[in-house]
Amino acid sequence: MTKALVVVESPAKAKTIEKFLGKNYTVRASMGHLRDLPKSQFGIDIEQQFTPKYINIRGKGDLIKSLKEAAKNADKVYLASDPDREGEAIAWHLAHLLHIPADESCRIEFNEITKSAIQNAVKHPRPINLARVDAQQARRHLDRIVGYKLSPLLWRKVRKGLSAGRVQSVAVRMICDREKEIQAFQPEEYWSITAKLRKSARAALFEAQLVAIEGKKAEVNNEEQATAITKDLEKAEYTVSAVKRRERRRNPAPPFTTSSLQQDASRKLGFTSRKTMMVAQQLYEGLDVGSRGPVGLISYMRTDSTRIAESAQQEARSYIIEKFGSGYVPEKSPVYSSKKSAQDAHEAVRPTDVLMTPDTIGKYLAKDQLKLYTLIWERFVASQMAAAVYDTLTVDIAADRYELRATGSQIKFTGFMAVYTEGKEKGEEEKDKEVTLPELEPGQSLKMSKILPKQHFTEPPPRYTEASLVKILEEKGIGRPSTYAPIIETILGRGYVVRVDKKFEPTELGFVVVDLLKQYFINIVDVAFTAQMEDSLDEIAEGHGSRVALLEQFYQPFAQTLAHAEEEIGHVELPVEVSDIPCENCGKLMVVKQGRYGNFLACPGFPECRNTKPIIKETGVACPKCGGAVIERRTKRGRVFYGCKNYPQCDFVTWDMPLKENCAVCGSFMTKHKYKNGRVVTQCGNESCTTREKAREETDDKVKPARGSKKTPAGKAKQPVKRRKTSG
Repeated sequence: MTKALVVVESPAKAKTIEKFLGKNYTVRASMGHLRDLPKSQFGIDIEQQFTPKYINIRGKGDLIKSLKEAAKNADKVYLASDPDREGEAIAWHLAHLLHIPADESCRIEFNEITKSAIQNAVKHPRPINLARVDAQQARRHLDRIVGYKLSPLLWRKVRKGLSAGRVQSVAVRMICDREKEIQAFQPEEYWSITAKLRKSARAALFEAQLVAIEGKKAEVNNEEQATAITKDLEKAEYTVSAVKRRERRRNPAPPFTTSSLQQDASRKLGFTSRKTMMVAQQLYEGLDVGSRGPVGLISYMRTDSTRIAESAQQEARSYIIEKFGSGYVPEKSPVYSSKKSAQDAHEAVRPTDVLMTPDTIGKYLAKDQLKLYTLIWERFVASQMAAAVYDTLTVDIAADRYELRATGSQIKFTGFMAVYTEGKEKGEEEKDKEVTLPELEPGQSLKMSKILPKQHFTEPPPRYTEASLVKILEEKGIGRPSTYAPIIETILGRGYVVRVDKKFEPTELGFVVVDLLKQYFINIVDVAFTAQMEDSLDEIAEGHGSRVALLEQFYQPFAQTLAHAEEEIGHVELPVEVSDIPCENCGKLMVVKQGRYGNFLACPGFPECRNTKPIIKETGVACPKCGGAVIERRTKRGRVFYGCKNYPQCDFVTWDMPLKENCAVCGSFMTKHKYKNGRVVTQCGNESCTTREKAREETDDKVKPARGSKKTPAGKAKQPVKRRKTSG
């Protein structure tokens, strides 16, 4: 008879944990939830204090049967689902299915999948935390009420297939509100004026910016003012009025939370939130790393805490001292403060063993696994290092009634920057860019070389990227770490927003639905109300609130508003853009529809006529194989590539954007090719052209291979595989 059964969520985790526990333990996977609310009905009895009707998930009958059999033959059952509210609920459902008493100490919890953590967890089982279970159920039931009561209203009033979610609707509103700000934005003109100066005729030039006019902040609003100031400065005498030298320290960023991990993976690696969490899950559950066998590489990745275990801090300090020297660690291990709303249930995301460097285990990991592990490892190590130190120099320069300022910055000590620096959004200024200024002293005369006036216009607020959307959701208290990725996937999948150049733009459908919800269901799309609801869920998890009380407080006004909206709202007509392309089946002019990957053409005779076709975007370039037009296409996953319009008769495809200019050597069209290191070059679209070979040789000398990867000759862009049926 088996002594103990341990039930985890995934087979990968089961394999890793079984190795640590030995032959007296059997480890099985539940494959996530085994029970849930039914999909075909509402599943919550409002009249009986919101009693849920749980059913076994279809297709999991055999798995449930095998788990029951394994539990029957075991002396002890441990439930080891993930250490969050969702995992606690999974354990609670498992206890029900396996007939484990609610007060029995059957629940084990660990923040990392290492031998010591697993063996320690088995020694300290506890009863299931029913407060956490209630919090998870409250969230699930709130979402079910909104989804199953409000969505049908949208089907009847707007269009079939729509959905409204308690949290996703707020995210769509924020994107729509930002788009309206952009549309209403009026750019304002302003000018900057830069003087190029030098100490003497042969000295190096440096730049100084106009900052004040007659002691007041300089504001140059038009060309006329800029021209007048430029003429004055061209005749002025320049004298150094003040020199300020100081030392500035730049502290490292804290170790990753779920939110900051998703943001940095988006900025630095181009990962979506969903991809980040999927790869992080693989790193957490365990991978085979040679002689070590399967081992969890990172701590639990769903966390809002920046706390680090003391043992992990000491390991990091020892590694840093050995690798960089004692000057690279602070006197005391740093302590980072978490946000006020943080539950602080788990440590920050960190490597389980700092000695498993990306270089040492890189050969065992897939490309994306290595990229994300490297990001997590570097951020953690840097967070335990000393601050970087800069010597800064600020020089004020008088020029008659004008004041100019030159600033210089030189790094004195790299500190944590020897390992890692944070990623930045496109357009963010680099504050710590190194600028060298000559040695200057007060009273010193300078020579002017040139005055450079430059026109600027204020810019509208930027559209949200995946990173900035996650950041604002966290700042506003919308959702929790585990919900950011599903929120983004849902609003994209429903067609409320589209991703254009890695930025979110609302569709017409998104505007219509948000405006409807703002008019009749203001609480559903109210940021403050949704954030307050998250706080109430946190209180339930801490044992200070009631699931039933929260649902009653929400449902009564919601039901009244729903009834009112049903009476008041007529059918909402979505704007229709009619094309000049007739349907091949019925002859009607096709209309533009919005899909997950952008616009497409559809027959207005739906459902009688279901004809659809992509909107063809021609590049203006002739196919090198047959002379047909090269057009933009998309894969099923939405990635853009370019192919011949005469497909399938002609199979020409390329990932590179074709350009209208021709190659001077062979006459083929040129393309814009982007290398993995971000470098963009214009090259011939003809694979056999001699210019391509030359470009490969030049790039081979410049591009270094990524850690753990083999060097691939640049210029050989990976071509799409033979196309099957594609969308869009």
